[in-house]
Amino acid sequence: MSDNVPEGFRKLNFNTGFLESNGPLYGHWDGKLLRIGFRVEMRHCNPGRVAHGGMLATFADMQLPIAARYQAGTDLGFLPTINLTCDYLAPAPLGSWVEGRAEAVRVTRNLLFAQGTATADGEPCLRANGIFKIIRPAKGEDAPKFSLENLFED
Repeated sequence: MSDNVPEGFRKLNFNTGFLESNGPLYGHWDGKLLRIGFRVEMRHCNPGRVAHGGMLATFADMQLPIAARYQAGTDLGFLPTINLTCDYLAPAPLGSWVEGRAEAVRVTRNLLFAQGTATADGEPCLRANGIFKIIRPAKGEDAPKFSLENLFED
């Protein structure tokens, strides 16, 4: 079911670790806005056959810093979460396409403040705000680069 994605969305290249079990996530970059999404499968659901709040929070935790980073036009390094607030607006039923948009509200030397929303088949289902710590690699240290060139799988 997860391969049933809207036209223009491609699998993101960081579906490893925790997201290997919960992903994949897909993205669509139009040159200005990075939209991220996933198809709700049974493994994402609670007993009510809607996306579990933990899955939606995981989605927000990925969507906010990644989308905000691209729209801010800068590589901010690794961005661990300091704070994440989620408001669940409506259920995301089994089989629905969840799609999120996010923006950088403010970027300081050490922090990224971001906000975003997500819809389930076009209906608002989640609003989220996050604060993320900017950890840039030390001089000479290699770090994963999050650029448009390696965001998507080939």
